[in-house]
Amino acid sequence: GHIVRNWKVRWFVLLQDKLLYYKIEGGKKEPSPKGRILLDGCTITCPCLEYENRPLLIKLKTKTNTDYFLECCSREERDSWALDITGAIHAGHPVQVQELHRMKNTFKLLENISLHHIVERICDSSTGIKLTRNLAQGNRYKETFTGSALVDWLISNSFAVSRFEAVTLASMLMEENFIKPVGARSTEATRYSDLSEQFLDDSTALYMFAESSKKNISSKEELQFNISELSGTIVKQGFLVKQGHKRKNWKVRRFVLRADPAFLHYYDPTKEENRPVGGFSLRGCLVSALEDNGVPAGVKGNVQGNLFKIITKNDIRYYIQASSKAERAQWIEAIKPLT
Repeated sequence: GHIVRNWKVRWFVLLQDKLLYYKIEGGKKEPSPKGRILLDGCTITCPCLEYENRPLLIKLKTKTNTDYFLECCSREERDSWALDITGAIHAGHPVQVQELHRMKNTFKLLENISLHHIVERICDSSTGIKLTRNLAQGNRYKETFTGSALVDWLISNSFAVSRFEAVTLASMLMEENFIKPVGARSTEATRYSDLSEQFLDDSTALYMFAESSKKNISSKEELQFNISELSGTIVKQGFLVKQGHKRKNWKVRRFVLRADPAFLHYYDPTKEENRPVGGFSLRGCLVSALEDNGVPAGVKGNVQGNLFKIITKNDIRYYIQASSKAERAQWIEAIKPLT
């Protein structure tokens, strides 16, 4: 937002010369746009690193020097929007547009392979990538691997057929916080390079597994939901912004509240299949609004207002942001009787 610097869910429509955005009420966009971004003379930055805890940002600067920060739900969606918006900005230059579409369609992750599965294979003690000690800029790093070593491993294990595809896969692993850069060479590339050059296929660029990769990884695609918990009566549904458990970043999710049995499930709106990416029983849960003055403990990122927290009976905490105080109150009132 430009007046109140909070984050709100908006429905975007890209036209030839402008980007329109609409408010969403009751899961549907309003008929008239809330605002527009004129693309003539606009510059785009992707990825935008101005918000440390929001890695999925696109920044648009208009020719009148107005900044717009747009957060997407996934890396793939962010890159797709960035390419299409760039194509609209350069609509008068067909050669550039053709090159953008060529880049966009060059490589796509196979649908039957998940990043979680790749990480499990990489971390395997017998067949995974070999971890070594490395010295860079006078610092000694334990359990690291080089960029070129990971590219070689991905190709030799048939996850990619070319070095370009392997670099794309490695970039996805880094974006999803499975691996992280260490040392000046690889770290600087994530800050100052273009999107396609953030992961370095280089024997001097060092990487290591993030803490989350060392734990037992349960693939989102492999989450099993009991049919009975999805058979309850739908009490309320709508779009909210949820803080992730692993990266502590914020993503738009479609929440569905069910009764008999009482469950709250959330779905990725970028996925076509009607399958939850997470959910939990509401029995024994505690739900409460969070104060708007300051960022509460456990909440990361530049988030302001309209937050509420759900604590499950297993002491798992969910931090969720509504688009307004009224919407937050409605969700809390709907959830409380089911706990």
